[in-house]
Amino acid sequence: MELDLKVVDHLLTTTRSVRRRLDLTRPVEPEVIQECLEIAIQAPTGSYAQNWRFMVVTDPEKRARLAELYRAAFREYIQSKLSIDPYLPEDDPRMQRLSRITRSAIYLAKHLHEVPVHIIPCIEGRAEHGDVLAQATLYGSILPAAWSLMLALRARGLGAAWTTLHLAYEKEAAALLGIPEDVTQAALLPVAYFKGKDFRPGRRIPARELTYWDTWGRRR
Repeated sequence: MELDLKVVDHLLTTTRSVRRRLDLTRPVEPEVIQECLEIAIQAPTGSYAQNWRFMVVTDPEKRARLAELYRAAFREYIQSKLSIDPYLPEDDPRMQRLSRITRSAIYLAKHLHEVPVHIIPCIEGRAEHGDVLAQATLYGSILPAAWSLMLALRARGLGAAWTTLHLAYEKEAAALLGIPEDVTQAALLPVAYFKGKDFRPGRRIPARELTYWDTWGRRR
């Protein structure tokens, strides 16, 4: 089967972390989430272990509690980076001076509890117990599947945002959701249908400036 490279390339270059354009009012069908997960698990898995797990959270109270953990970590992060409380009123002059991406991230933090589906990609095992090889193998068995999930969602009109801040309170999230102690959470993906028609490729440093051939620092 010959692939339509134009369609494939468009999907790969326009799958964005969606924040402001998530539709907070439209329900997401469980069947669509399950279909996307079936696609996601075709991603590589170390030693064919298939030890990924996906925690799908739709319960409003649990989403609200996850959002509280996320907001606490987000406040700590922003205050450490920018010395500003991210939850100031939007018309505060200090908020107006923030970058568009930062304001978008603040919007998501404020509205995370309203996003209809939260998905936490997990992997059996603990990254902190191993050496560099073991850690790379562990995360290398869940992150490709999580990205494939975002691509599958995007192809069906749903957006997601790659977030990791809740991991500052990973133990509290695990207790809330009954995740075993020997399982590592890799991210939290807020998922909803997106508003608007399409996305554009993001601004990136050209790959040729980031690529070295045969020796570090040698460009083609």
